[in-house]
Amino acid sequence: MGYYSLLTTCAFIHLLVFMPYAYSNYLENKAGQFFSSGHTNNWAVLVSLNKLGFWFNYRHVANTLSVYRSVKRLGIPDSHIVLMLADDMACNYRNPKPATVFSHKNMELNVYGDDVEVDYRGYEVTVENFLRVLTGRLPPSTPRSKRLLSDDRSNILIYLTGHGGNGFLKFQDSEEISNMELADAFEQMWQKRRYNELLFIIDTCQGASMYERFYSPNLMALASSQVGEDSLSHQPDLAIGVHLMDKYTFYLLEFLEEVHPASQANMNDLFKVCPQSQCVSTPGHRTDLFQRNPGSVLITDFFGSVRKVEITKDTINLTSSVKPPIQRSGSSDMTIESLTYVDQLPVAEIIHQKPKQKDWHPPDGFILGLWTLILLVFFQTYGIKHLKHIF
Repeated sequence: MGYYSLLTTCAFIHLLVFMPYAYSNYLENKAGQFFSSGHTNNWAVLVSLNKLGFWFNYRHVANTLSVYRSVKRLGIPDSHIVLMLADDMACNYRNPKPATVFSHKNMELNVYGDDVEVDYRGYEVTVENFLRVLTGRLPPSTPRSKRLLSDDRSNILIYLTGHGGNGFLKFQDSEEISNMELADAFEQMWQKRRYNELLFIIDTCQGASMYERFYSPNLMALASSQVGEDSLSHQPDLAIGVHLMDKYTFYLLEFLEEVHPASQANMNDLFKVCPQSQCVSTPGHRTDLFQRNPGSVLITDFFGSVRKVEITKDTINLTSSVKPPIQRSGSSDMTIESLTYVDQLPVAEIIHQKPKQKDWHPPDGFILGLWTLILLVFFQTYGIKHLKHIF
């Protein structure tokens, strides 16, 4: 019994000594896998392609703004979103609620909001501009807000909605982009190291035909309908007079509303969104070009911006020595004091400025009321027979 007791004691001591070491190695390996990922930032390109001025295309704008609202809620900032709306339904004269776009009937959810930043609007939404945004071939004068400044560590979500057919997608009802042109644009992005992984989602009739020609790696695609099928609208609203959304994007939005930044929902869950019993059309997806298992790809890898954080115990000095004042050449007496950030903008002076006096204007109807009063007094005093002396 003494021998077995000694053996048990030695095994217990061995376990106590080496377990922390093994656990430390496990954590280091997990951390190494975590930070060895090529994904460090997220971008989104969201496009509504409907023709300018067509009120019945209201749902396409609502589709795009719904996805825009979801990706912003999950952490992708406006600086990493390129929003292209071919029509401004919020300001359309037929909109009974100006400055709003609703995605649910009875006007329950306004997806336009107060902080929508539209980068391309109206006739700026063209095939040429769309391809230039993807490939980065923009004029030097193009502002940063209209650029897709991604790199080889960027995961990009591209969402398109509008009218399409077998192998093409309409832009403004005046031009088209083919599935081959789109495939070549993605290949240019890959060759120019503009993405790490790319998720393509399209809600249009015969949407699956648009990803048939894709051949670039690390690309996953979803569509609302198969070849030969229509993508149907959803939720007619009597007050607005049109359908508010398309079926596929409506159920996609419902799914995304349940996702939060720490959610473990993966792409396989996204594939189940809007089955044929709900969409009527048959949603499709393509994963053969994607290197990872879709079950291991989190929804937030594309729809969110969950940043990787590395914890360190090392002390980092963030302070820097103060630079001496800069002297002008040729003069030792004259000096230029270096301004701090606060001094460069006199905020205090701006805040305490007196408001500018506005020019006085008579209220609406004041002049008309004054003339009415003058005529009434004239009629009571002189009668209508003296009216000819006025004119």
